[in-house]
Amino acid sequence: MDGDTLVDRAEQLSTRSEFVAFVDELRQNLKEHPDEWENQSVELFLAGLRGFAANAKGYYANIGQTDVDVEVPTWRGFADMLLAAKVYE
Repeated sequence: MDGDTLVDRAEQLSTRSEFVAFVDELRQNLKEHPDEWENQSVELFLAGLRGFAANAKGYYANIGQTDVDVEVPTWRGFADMLLAAKVYE
């Protein structure tokens, strides 16, 4: 599964079981497409996760999704954070 497909999957998920499947797909993506990952170490991945979490409101505004309340945790929000952490600096 490539990165674009993961973005589509993250946008569609809303349940815990869908999130679990997404994490499996994200892990498989790292194995199959490591070139798509800027943050391959745990340290860099966590730094990217933190950076995205701190700036999530701006991210959603930039993509025109101003209705996303970043203060309310959702399975989709968790997926977006993990997906962004693979490249976010």
